Amino acid sequence: MSQTHARITASVYTSHVPAIGAAVDLGKTGTDYWAPLFKGYEFSKQWMKEHTPDVIFLVYNDHATAFSLDLTPTFAIGCAEEFQPADEGWGPRPVPMVIGHPKLAAHIAQSVIQQDFDLAVAHKMDVDHGLTVPLTLMCGQPKAWPCPVIPFAVNVVQYPVPSGRRCFELGRAIRRAIESYDEPLNVQIWGTGGMSHQLQGPRAGLINKEFDNAFMDQLIANPAAQAEVPHVNYVREAGSEGIELVMWLIARGALADVAGGPAPRVAHRFYHVPGSNTAIGHLILEEQ
Repeated sequence: MSQTHARITASVYTSHVPAIGAAVDLGKTGTDYWAPLFKGYEFSKQWMKEHTPDVIFLVYNDHATAFSLDLTPTFAIGCAEEFQPADEGWGPRPVPMVIGHPKLAAHIAQSVIQQDFDLAVAHKMDVDHGLTVPLTLMCGQPKAWPCPVIPFAVNVVQYPVPSGRRCFELGRAIRRAIESYDEPLNVQIWGTGGMSHQLQGPRAGLINKEFDNAFMDQLIANPAAQAEVPHVNYVREAGSEGIELVMWLIARGALADVAGGPAPRVAHRFYHVPGSNTAIGHLILEEQ
């Protein structure tokens, strides 16, 4: 790969619980309940300042704001100039407008679709807490986000949802797409959502620390094996919303070792329970 082309330099993984955004927006991050969670991201905010990329490719799931049960694409890439923070029922979060990177996004869409992945291409898409909470956790409360962001929405809400294997292979295709872009951009790929949680039914409030930590172990050391874990395992062990973790596999599939390169370096790992009845997981992997 020529140095004249774009490259992926790191991947970031984090939960995107909506209450985290509310805690920041309402000034409650220092309370007894929330302080231990935000302490786990202090390293990450400093790391982000020192490793600010040119573009973030951010994998998340929409929560019935940009899309609805009337139209639910499995994968949708945002190719617009900008993306408005969504009103999720209590007004938009007081966060900056998300600035896109239409040229790189369009290139990725072209490349990935030609690699036989069917993407919906969105030229207008409001972005909800699935995207803005990770940006807040990593960047704090700036007047503007530090770089352009390409939103990549994955359906893990309305069945049928994509398998871990398909997400992992999609990550590989995204890497090939980015590396074929003829501009020397530093790109980070983020996978968000999870960890174990269930929001309804008799198991509401389910948290499985053993599953969550085993998932992170496997994601680091043997992501190809994790990609083979069937959907039912996530639902049984991590709750109905635990399936969001397949989005981490998209980001992990985009790293160099999956294509035969060196293994990434674990720059930071954090796990915390609870965060609004949800397990909070976080990883930063740097390319070597």
